[in-house]
Amino acid sequence: MGEAIKVVKKEDYIYEVPKTGDMLVPGRIYADQPIIDHLTSDVAGTKEWNALKQIVNVASLPGIQKASLAMPDVHPGYGFPIGGVGAFDLKSGVIAVGGVGFDINCGVRNLKTKLTKADLEPKKQQLADELFRIIPAGLGSHGDIRLTMDEIDEVCLKGAEFSIERGYGLKEDLEYIEENGKIGNAKPENVSDKAKQRQLKEVGTLGSGNHYLEVQYVDEVFDKEAAKAFGLFKDQIIVSIHCGSRALGHQVGTDYLKELEAASRKYGIPIREKELVCAPFESEEGQKYFTAMNCGINVAFANRQALVGLTRKGFSAVFGMDEKEIQTLYEIGHNTAKLERHNVDGEEKDLIVHRKGATRAFGPGREEVPAAYRQIGQPVLIGGTMGTSSFILHGTEKAMNETFGSACHGAGRAMSRKQAKKDFWGEDLVKKLSVQGIIIKGHSMAGVAEEAPGAYKDVEEVVNVMHNSGISKKVVRLKPLISIKG
Repeated sequence: MGEAIKVVKKEDYIYEVPKTGDMLVPGRIYADQPIIDHLTSDVAGTKEWNALKQIVNVASLPGIQKASLAMPDVHPGYGFPIGGVGAFDLKSGVIAVGGVGFDINCGVRNLKTKLTKADLEPKKQQLADELFRIIPAGLGSHGDIRLTMDEIDEVCLKGAEFSIERGYGLKEDLEYIEENGKIGNAKPENVSDKAKQRQLKEVGTLGSGNHYLEVQYVDEVFDKEAAKAFGLFKDQIIVSIHCGSRALGHQVGTDYLKELEAASRKYGIPIREKELVCAPFESEEGQKYFTAMNCGINVAFANRQALVGLTRKGFSAVFGMDEKEIQTLYEIGHNTAKLERHNVDGEEKDLIVHRKGATRAFGPGREEVPAAYRQIGQPVLIGGTMGTSSFILHGTEKAMNETFGSACHGAGRAMSRKQAKKDFWGEDLVKKLSVQGIIIKGHSMAGVAEEAPGAYKDVEEVVNVMHNSGISKKVVRLKPLISIKG
């Protein structure tokens, strides 16, 4: 039996694991009662790998600030729970591979068009076929961009700018990408040759697993003022691209898991789970990982930008539209560790904020938010499943005060990929969703089964926790029409 972990309801949609034992701060979970029941049943049962235990483990890491946070899509990950947020003091705190994950800067780009659902329907199958043809996807897929080792270093430094220089996108895109598509403190010399070699043919590829390119429409508008500021309207066609840093990011994680394991021993940091190895942020090892991880962030920016260029070409081929008519709404990552300034107990502090399967959700007035959105707050892009809904929310001042400007990133898995392949059959899902008017184009039917809607939590429930708690507020709901899967 698992060791009992006490969870206390503090107020509606906020629960806490009180500070006990080695915990330096409490655990704080944004959830409703069914989500909490699911978490506690994992602990009470035989599941040693459970999110509540991971929330406690993160709360015990040196230099952590306020609380070990979990969003409503929380589920077990490597080290940190997915849906976890941990902010650390730069002097006394640590940086952890498990707080970022292996798919560094996995994230979402949303594109907006002037097309409506009625415009799309007559050409839906044609568009699905064209996007499936031109978007490289699947395990080990290769893109059109073939690079040398020196050019990979450029990608590590330039991010989205690299792909734009190669003709995949518009300079105007950069204003609406988190960090303007390029983060500093990136040092390619701290990325292994193996990581670089694995990426030579993978810039501009979707990958596999839960990555997708989805054509959606605005099903419901919740906040007319915010929707207007974001340029959104009822029945509008939106494209969501969800992917990350591909092989380079995964190899950086693998490489530094070993280096930070040695650093944990060197600096005497107790490790409660093998993937929770870490190093003091300002140590040599911590800075090496940080600067290599930033290379992974830039590679993900470049990768999504290249896919945006291909998506525009696909729409242009089918609808004869100018590629400039397809604009970037926003892009955000959800596997990062970033230097940010936040208020902690009345004091402005520079922190290293880990978001593992959690999205930045900055509120109104922050200079990091594009000027066009600054009065409303940052767009918060929440991916659902290929058979349900996705959402666009906006950040709030409450998020800045409570969660270091963070929110959930998706629905969150309710069952493992292995179990999903036992419970669902890819071909059956494609047929079932086709009846609902959703075209699924997958490179692997086993992969489609892994991503079955039934393998995930109810995205409506997850988003409502964020909305009702005031952490991020609903703007529009999106429903899928076409989903391209790896």
